[in-house]
Amino acid sequence: MKRCIACGAPLWETPLLTLNNMPASAQHMPDASQLGEERGMTLNLCQCMGCGLVQFDCQPVDYYRDVIRAGGYSKTMVELRRYQYKHLIEDYHLEGKRFLEVGCGQGEFLKILEEFPVEAHGIEHNPRLAELARAQGLDVREGFAESEKTCFPGGPYDVFLSFNFLEHQPDPNGMLQAIYRNLKNDGIGLITVPSFEYIMDHSSYYELIRDHIAYYTFDTLLPLLERNGFQAEECEVINRDTLSVIVKKRSRMEAGNLLDCCVNLKKEMETYLKYLDAWGKRVAIWGASHQGFTLAATTKLGKKAGYIIDSAPFKQGKFSPASHLPIVAPEYFFEHPVEAIIITAPGYTEEIALCIREKFGKEIEVRAMRSNHLELI
Repeated sequence: MKRCIACGAPLWETPLLTLNNMPASAQHMPDASQLGEERGMTLNLCQCMGCGLVQFDCQPVDYYRDVIRAGGYSKTMVELRRYQYKHLIEDYHLEGKRFLEVGCGQGEFLKILEEFPVEAHGIEHNPRLAELARAQGLDVREGFAESEKTCFPGGPYDVFLSFNFLEHQPDPNGMLQAIYRNLKNDGIGLITVPSFEYIMDHSSYYELIRDHIAYYTFDTLLPLLERNGFQAEECEVINRDTLSVIVKKRSRMEAGNLLDCCVNLKKEMETYLKYLDAWGKRVAIWGASHQGFTLAATTKLGKKAGYIIDSAPFKQGKFSPASHLPIVAPEYFFEHPVEAIIITAPGYTEEIALCIREKFGKEIEVRAMRSNHLELI
């Protein structure tokens, strides 16, 4: 069963469309001597059962790593790039930042970027195109966004640009991971791809070509970007037929407060257990919950407590993971009494505290976990 290039889920068995005698590629056009052997091919346009991405179920063209632009110098495209650059730099305060165009061809769009107060850099897989770019005085090096292990020359960068390149990639995750790993924290990106909505709205099947192995909508592009560490800041349709997305690199969350809580709670628990020892008080836990299991395993409570009380029969007779405390019915208390009980079932604290008072007496010292500390009930 063939699988999605973006999420790995199966493709629907029946193609959306089967196209016969399709061009094998948009480049490498045959000359007169090759016409006798040149043939069209059958292409199946399929859809992923998981993420919904529309794609051809064939191998990509052999030059998918190269950026070949026929319209890079058109007036329409030049003005569009100027508009995009101006908006991106001014609205996101990117003056003086280091930009990298991933797949820059011979530098058609990098040349425009040099009009702005930023550092313009590019990588291009095709050595000939990279040399043509350098001949114009552009900083372009040979490279390709292959996988998360790829290191871009001169990286990491503040901003990345990718213009109508992702749709050529048989491994879009690999490309996006390469970009992510070579982008600074809080880095910004601008990415464009042809719009499949445009093709559907205009019934323009002639827009389909094997070079574009994937056909994105916002519904399939944005989840792909998010799965690879980017959050969308802006989305728009440009030039009628192109999706444009400004993204920000999602940084790893800071969990310092959780670490502080862990350290502080361990100290608080240790202090409380010392107090119980000083007064000769025994302690049990009420609540064979994940909260109780974690507290017993990660603090000294697991060594001090005699057992865990829980009203659920299916838990009784078992032991807590990691700390290995016996889980018992409430009646167990009467044969093995304790002077203190710690409640570790946050959703039922008041109910359990009332049960303790009624069953075991008001002399029992009851404490409960409240947020990040022990509270006397």
